[in-house]
Amino acid sequence: MKMIIASVAASIALATAPGAASAQEELAKSSGCLNCHATDTKKMGPSFKEISAKYKGKPDAAAKLETSLTTAKGHPAVKASAADVKSLVKWVLAM
Repeated sequence: MKMIIASVAASIALATAPGAASAQEELAKSSGCLNCHATDTKKMGPSFKEISAKYKGKPDAAAKLETSLTTAKGHPAVKASAADVKSLVKWVLAM
C-alpha cells in the first residue's frame, strides 16, 4: 500500500513539474494528437481546453476518454500505448 501511495505521489510530482507540460505536448505530437487538435484553438477536432471544459467535474471523464481513444469508437485509432493515452488524458483534463 505504501508503495502505491509513493508511486501516485511521484506521478503527481512529475505531472506538476515545470517541464511536464512540454513533455506531454511532445508526447501528444509524437502520438499524432496535434494533427487534429491544438491546446486552445479548434482544428479538425476540438481544442484540448474545450475537451477539458466539456468533461470538467465528471468523475468518469478519464475512463470515457481513454476507452474512446483506445477502442477507436467515436475517435480514430491512436498511435500511443495505453499508458501514454492515460497520461495524455490526464494532461488534457487538467487544462
